[in-house]
Amino acid sequence: MTRDNPALDLDPAALAISHRLSQRLRTAMDEAGGALTFEAFMDRALYEPGLGYYRAGAARFGAGGDFATAPELSALFSRTLARQAAEILDHLGGGDVIELGPGTGRLAAAALAELEHLGRLPRRWRMLEVSAALRQEQEQTLADLVPHLLERVEWLETLPTDSPRAVWVANEVLDALPVRRFVKRGDGIRELGVQPDGDGFAWSEQPADTELQRAVAAIEARLDAPLPEGYVSEVCTRLQPFLRGLSEALPHGVMLWLDYGYPRREYYLAERHRGTLLCHFRHRAHDDPFFHPGLQDITAFVDFTAVADAALDCGLEILGYAPQGPFLMGAGLAQVAESAIDGADAAGQVAVSNEVQRITHPGDMGERFKVMALGRGYHGPLSGFTLADRRATL
Repeated sequence: MTRDNPALDLDPAALAISHRLSQRLRTAMDEAGGALTFEAFMDRALYEPGLGYYRAGAARFGAGGDFATAPELSALFSRTLARQAAEILDHLGGGDVIELGPGTGRLAAAALAELEHLGRLPRRWRMLEVSAALRQEQEQTLADLVPHLLERVEWLETLPTDSPRAVWVANEVLDALPVRRFVKRGDGIRELGVQPDGDGFAWSEQPADTELQRAVAAIEARLDAPLPEGYVSEVCTRLQPFLRGLSEALPHGVMLWLDYGYPRREYYLAERHRGTLLCHFRHRAHDDPFFHPGLQDITAFVDFTAVADAALDCGLEILGYAPQGPFLMGAGLAQVAESAIDGADAAGQVAVSNEVQRITHPGDMGERFKVMALGRGYHGPLSGFTLADRRATL
């Protein structure tokens, strides 16, 4: 990606937002002595109030945005998740569904419709959303698709304290946590930061602090080998405090985390020596995080071993870990797809088949995306992990 590509035809208002954000970043870099850590840069590029990618109010998801999540691609995905949530709630004796990062609201709309069809609606569907623009979009989506179920939906700006039994659903949330980026040098670990470079930004190196050194040492200890010279990657040191806050709001229930990622031994393979950083702009994936800050998504793949370690530290249990494809099949995707095909014309049947392929095939989302279930006090079944459970790989 290049900043001056005329084919991008960037909106002047969007460019103005990016320019204002870039100026704030430059000021912050000056105040910090010339550079910011990449973690700080990513945090502000995504979440700066009124200017960051998730705070500026522009379309982010679906055909008109920069990327499409599984709920945008297929209602079958959300309907199948609803069946897994229903099974959990049945064994909890009822409760709430709490959705983190609700996107456009399509997951909630399709899931609520499926739960109503099954006669197993939750007490409430609670959506944790801090963006006013996204909340408005979610409200419109639900009003369009399931207006009669809006009374079941509640929006939250902070973690709930009154959902004693709940299923938490978080699709593509962990990948958006800001990460620290590092490089292995002969004299030790160096942190990769960001500094001004002409009209844009460029990488810089600075000494790693104790926290980052310990995090990389823990990675190497789990790998039983040092990372090679020149190895560049990421580590999310925010993961443990992030999960701790959530775990304290889960007295009894299950969290379902769905995201692209690997267990640690795959995350830090030698061939992945440039890291896993991934940016999205208008459905183009690339690796330049400095392209028009505020106008593109910046993510990193999830180290699911780190998620498991953090969960255990927070007193949660690891209840299951599997690729998305077998998880969805175990949770009832075949039955959901069969009901969608029933009565559909030839074109509709092909569309359903294509959706199933997209969300389950190993060459698409089926293997690259993983599902991890974390829980507290739950001893019931989890059908999504009956076909595959790779906890042993963590």
